[in-house]
Amino acid sequence: MLELVVFLCGAAVMILEIAGARVLAPFLGTSTVVWTGLIGIVLASLSLGYWLGGKMADKRPSPRILGGVILLASLFTLGTALSKTLLLDFLITYSSGPHLAVIVANLVLFAPPSVFLGMVAPYAMRLKLASVGQAGRTSGNLYALSTAGSIVGTFAAGFVLIAFLGSTAILCLVAGLLAVTAVFASRADMAGKAATVLLIALCGAGFTAYDHTLAEEGFHDVDTRYSRILVFESRDPDTGEPTRVMLTHPKHVQSAISLDRPLDLVLASTRFFTLADHFVPGAKRTLLLGGGAYSYPRRLLATNPEATIDVVELDPGVTELARAYFGLAENPRLRIFHEDARSFLNRNAGRYDVILGDIFNAHYAVPFHVVTRQAVQRIFDALNDDGVVIVNIIAAVSGKKGRFLRAVRATYADVFPTVALFPLGSPNDPEGMQNVMLVAKKNGPLPDALPKDPELALFVARRLATPLADDVPVLTDEFAPVERYVTAWW
Repeated sequence: MLELVVFLCGAAVMILEIAGARVLAPFLGTSTVVWTGLIGIVLASLSLGYWLGGKMADKRPSPRILGGVILLASLFTLGTALSKTLLLDFLITYSSGPHLAVIVANLVLFAPPSVFLGMVAPYAMRLKLASVGQAGRTSGNLYALSTAGSIVGTFAAGFVLIAFLGSTAILCLVAGLLAVTAVFASRADMAGKAATVLLIALCGAGFTAYDHTLAEEGFHDVDTRYSRILVFESRDPDTGEPTRVMLTHPKHVQSAISLDRPLDLVLASTRFFTLADHFVPGAKRTLLLGGGAYSYPRRLLATNPEATIDVVELDPGVTELARAYFGLAENPRLRIFHEDARSFLNRNAGRYDVILGDIFNAHYAVPFHVVTRQAVQRIFDALNDDGVVIVNIIAAVSGKKGRFLRAVRATYADVFPTVALFPLGSPNDPEGMQNVMLVAKKNGPLPDALPKDPELALFVARRLATPLADDVPVLTDEFAPVERYVTAWW
């Protein structure tokens, strides 16, 4: 029975860790900083658990105590499911920096259950040990089973659970699994352990019913293969008109549509993309990296009967949400590729008049591998002779928080002869985070004439005339410290 206990607890550790990344992502992103904090805290917690488990096992080797340890891991996991949103919302509101928020979040949410799970293997080994002469084989067998459980938990979480369950449901499932495992570890106090299992089952059912109620009210909390996505109805802060938004971070809208005028582009950064026809008159072939709610492709196809567009969207779940809630429909002039943007660029042999970039993997971070010189060269090669690339960047224009923008600008200028920046935020706050549109032309200058559309003319008039400081190196596949530049922590 101890072998099964060790196996199940090993599986629980990895399910908890992988689910932890999903819990953190909507609030703190999916950057290297987040993964480093999560892995580091879990490993430190497991190490502390190994030490405590071995020490306790020598003093009081009892199956009943082992069952209690596992039960505590179960209760702390349930506590994580209950408190995660409140804590993370507090941290992103009041924390002084992303690194501190990541450390605190992991210490509070995932360290306690990890410590108790770390205690299981050395404690079980002490209970299983019959003689000193068998110590090596006994410890080897149990740690091998624990590792095998971790492997099964890794694949179960990554391939199955996340594809079918939300992060809260997964945490409740792990808590229930641990409560049952506690029963296996010790048959003492069966009534108390059965009550714990029932409590966790009721919490899981409650969360399911709550999610169903929210969905009926238009709020959808969906875990896709790659991220957690929220879809709900809101109002445009400028016009007050009803909208439906998609976001992967509670304070950053990724995509939006107007419910009254579905073809209108709600976000300023998306409306800027319509300048593509101004920068490249007669453009027919467009490539969009990052689909989101597919608001721009829908408008392009509806307003330009000669246009075709290829969209590269990593997450098929995002496309399904766009079909279900944002009016995306099949169109012979629209091709969708569900793959990483860089891998698409690496194998691409086609040519485009316009390439649009709108990819983010965290609150402000663009995946590093799509802004390196090697990636930019692929974009350059994928353009026709008069082609233009337009990239949405979120950064400050100046100051420490502007290093990412300066690095991306320097990288594009190392490949393209013409590069221009168009900040869309307040000109009175150059050190504040804002959307900045980077436009690079393969050959020749950008057109001098202003568009006829008044809003687009205002966009063009925002072209940054002041040169940026040359204080950061060109980004490369070898060295691209995107997270450090974006967080501006040091």
